[in-house]
Amino acid sequence: MKKPKAPQPKPGGPTQKGQCAKRVSILDAAAEVFCREGFAGASIDEIAMEACVSRQTVYNHYREKETLFMAVVQDILDRANAALFSILATFPDNADNLEDDLTAFAVRLNKNCVCNHDGKFIRKLVQTEGERYPHLFEIWRQQGPGKIGTAVAALFARLSHVARLDIDDFDLAAKQFLALVNADLQTNSFFGGTPTDGELEKSARAAVRTFLRAYGSPAVRGAGDIKELRQETA
Repeated sequence: MKKPKAPQPKPGGPTQKGQCAKRVSILDAAAEVFCREGFAGASIDEIAMEACVSRQTVYNHYREKETLFMAVVQDILDRANAALFSILATFPDNADNLEDDLTAFAVRLNKNCVCNHDGKFIRKLVQTEGERYPHLFEIWRQQGPGKIGTAVAALFARLSHVARLDIDDFDLAAKQFLALVNADLQTNSFFGGTPTDGELEKSARAAVRTFLRAYGSPAVRGAGDIKELRQETA
């Protein structure tokens, strides 16, 4: 008499959930180890120990260390892009209070996409490993800085139809805007610091005023100068 076959796990059952949990645990552990030790210094054994799984389990999910590293970068980018598109949805649609609206947008962008844990992590990896292993960051180059610049350029194009802006090259304006809103935060971020809400607002306000002096109509520039003067003399 033949023995009955053991029931196979249903899709989405305990086995798949367990595999998914292990995969998440491996990615999280690998991110910590790669950030701490760098790509060359990180070992699969150390990642397995931190993830509380066996060395073979890591290899079952990811064939080699390079594959795992790129999976970590992709995982971080997926989260970063989800946050980015959420922030982009808050971009101002009109010119009722352009300076304040752009400043608030820049604060949200820096707080949730640049100065958060994932933003600082990917910058550290690029700074320490990018030159030695440029191919490992091809995903980041394709989906990171280029994507946000393109998205902001499209938003400026939309805003220019209703706001008092004078922009000939939206791509260039977007790059300059992003450079300005990050300029005062670079040193702090380089050493792993996290700016306060006050520092984020001050940096964003100064950046937006500089941006509007370059791209705002005379009326916008004049209004900004008057507002700044009032704040200085208050």
